[in-house]
Amino acid sequence: MSAIITDQQARDFAQGLYDARRTGVPIAAFTDTMPDLGMEDGYAIQEHLVRMLVADGEVICGYKLGLTSTAMQTLLGVDQPDFGPVFASTVFRDGAELPVDRFIAPRMEAEIGVILAEDLTGPHCTPADALQATRGLVASLEIVDSRIRDWKIKLADTVADLASNGAIALSSTVVPVDGFDPRLIGMIFTRNGEVIATGAGAAAMGDPLATVAWLANTLAPMGVVLPAGSVIMTGALHAMVPVQPGDVFRADFDRLGPITIRMASE
Repeated sequence: MSAIITDQQARDFAQGLYDARRTGVPIAAFTDTMPDLGMEDGYAIQEHLVRMLVADGEVICGYKLGLTSTAMQTLLGVDQPDFGPVFASTVFRDGAELPVDRFIAPRMEAEIGVILAEDLTGPHCTPADALQATRGLVASLEIVDSRIRDWKIKLADTVADLASNGAIALSSTVVPVDGFDPRLIGMIFTRNGEVIATGAGAAAMGDPLATVAWLANTLAPMGVVLPAGSVIMTGALHAMVPVQPGDVFRADFDRLGPITIRMASE
């Protein structure tokens, strides 16, 4: 299905998201007034927003995938993930302390990150190809955020909003995929020491490396190659969790180790 909005409408919608990021004031969902907007419309808006942010000096260092679980795809009525860029300014290390007011409506997710050692491209990329191009995996946490008021989003809204990106934290240890199956990586997720979710690598499209291959194939018609050194966030292994000031989130991954983020009140 092709986009139904004009290029000028996409540009205007992107300006709304750009302003919301700058001011911290969320906006109404685009689908409130144009309920028929779909994924292609969302990407048309996203393209303009990315251009605006790159013009401001943002640097794309990877990509994040969303809607990689069957449950989330069913919720939004789609049969494939979505994606958005990861900007270098939003990447943090294990133990980072981030102020809650840096975001509008933050939620936390635990994910497996993939670090590429080689360029990767479609259109015929397979999980085996993705594995061959992979330097290793990292434990990661993602703060997802929405510039759409009250998270009242449909597919086009979250796609336009860079797949609801916020920030990520990556462990310092990159673990080569040697002798183990990423699908079987178990994860325990805690908030302030209390277990609130568990998951496994297979929650992300059945295989974290399958998400990387899907991304390479999806970007190929746009002429985009995933460059060596990129980080690919392969999708949440559980339902997103609300964030409050003072919260300490930790995810412990089999083989990959732990990752922690502290949320400061200011």
